[in-house]
Amino acid sequence: MRTLVVGAGAVGGYFGGRLLEAGRHVTFLVRPGRASQLARTGLRIRSRFGNVDLPKPPVLLAGEPHQGFDLVLLSCKAYDLEGAIESIAPFVGPDTAVLPLLNGMRHLDVLDERLGREHILGGRCVIAATLNAEGEVVHLNDSHGIAFGERDGSDSERVRAIAALMQGAGFESQASGNILLDMWEKWVFLASLAGSTCLMRASIGEICEAPGGVDFIVALLDECRSIAAAAGYVVREESWQRTAGMLTAKGSTLTASMLRDIERNAPIEAGHIIGDLLRRAQGQVQRLSIAYTHLKAYELRRKNN
Repeated sequence: MRTLVVGAGAVGGYFGGRLLEAGRHVTFLVRPGRASQLARTGLRIRSRFGNVDLPKPPVLLAGEPHQGFDLVLLSCKAYDLEGAIESIAPFVGPDTAVLPLLNGMRHLDVLDERLGREHILGGRCVIAATLNAEGEVVHLNDSHGIAFGERDGSDSERVRAIAALMQGAGFESQASGNILLDMWEKWVFLASLAGSTCLMRASIGEICEAPGGVDFIVALLDECRSIAAAAGYVVREESWQRTAGMLTAKGSTLTASMLRDIERNAPIEAGHIIGDLLRRAQGQVQRLSIAYTHLKAYELRRKNN
């Protein structure tokens, strides 16, 4: 299965690198600067599950000739989505499947409109990773998995082919018959994590030790869950217990990647993760609204400085 991985950053570099390590046919669509870096240093992954060093991984620049791809693995940030679509559109043939690993849900509507709904699968990844100063992909936690599936819940030949592609590739993978609910459950978790840790500029453990911290997180989490339920996606009990446990764990050092982006004055996905969820709310969601105002104020300050 010929796979195009869009970007060789933290997420694309990790999963694409693991696939390449396992002998899969993988090409990275990258910008010129990253292409030059990979030519010099190779693609390097640093992880408790085993380091990977891939000298001169196959790369492609936008506009270069190609032989076509069966799968496009889309792992960009939401604020880079428009540019990514422009770059990958020439590589999407009649039978190409596009597997987006973005957070939230709004990107599905954008991709449907621009590339055609028939190409777009549902997808969710679970990993914490970053690029260090040397361009290495650094895996930060114990999770590294991808779930994927047809959005109508059906089985399909292409889903089975992707499952075979990812089997034994050094990370967890799952073909899901309920991928949209999987995505919503992650969105509820991530919006609650980002909203609380960014607003408080603190880890989950630090917030939980502060007066009223646990109550704030639980109330924010419940607001996000209520939005999902109103949209027809009721968070399953197992997911709810796991999410609530992670977000109220005393001593936890967990923070959202969005907070790490704020701390280095980088762009954030405020509109995609928090704003779009807020837009779908049918009742009062005071805490989520405050978190969104805070994030938009950061974006305005960053823009004006």
